[in-house]
Amino acid sequence: MIRRATEKDILAIAEMAIMMWKDNTIEGLAESFTEIIHNEESAIFLILIEHETVGFAQCQMRYDYVEGTDSSPIGYLEGIFIMADFRRQGFAKRLLEKCEEWAKEKGCFEFASDCELDNESSREFHMRVGFKEANRIICFTKLL
Repeated sequence: MIRRATEKDILAIAEMAIMMWKDNTIEGLAESFTEIIHNEESAIFLILIEHETVGFAQCQMRYDYVEGTDSSPIGYLEGIFIMADFRRQGFAKRLLEKCEEWAKEKGCFEFASDCELDNESSREFHMRVGFKEANRIICFTKLL
């Protein structure tokens, strides 16, 4: 079953997300996810198997330029995660389809995503579900 996340789901989402975004804290992620679920421009969807949350997808509307797109707004997959024991069973694809449906309902004609350059499994997933690579970049910063 796929459903939209509520405040009751925040801790479960944060506990999964920390496995993907390791530079964060569960508390920080929980705070961010609380804001996200109350924002109409964002959504988090959960996939449950026998009442157990085994994955989530976070999507949002983007109004700034998104690499490789021609329209605005764009639906954007910010993150998708499936617990290890449940991978390769089509659950991530189902979550993605729910995010795409949400974006269409919001008036989007395009959907985009990104992943780290060295995240080969994410790149393979994106290609398998119909994304095409738009660009590769390396970002730089320096203190002033």
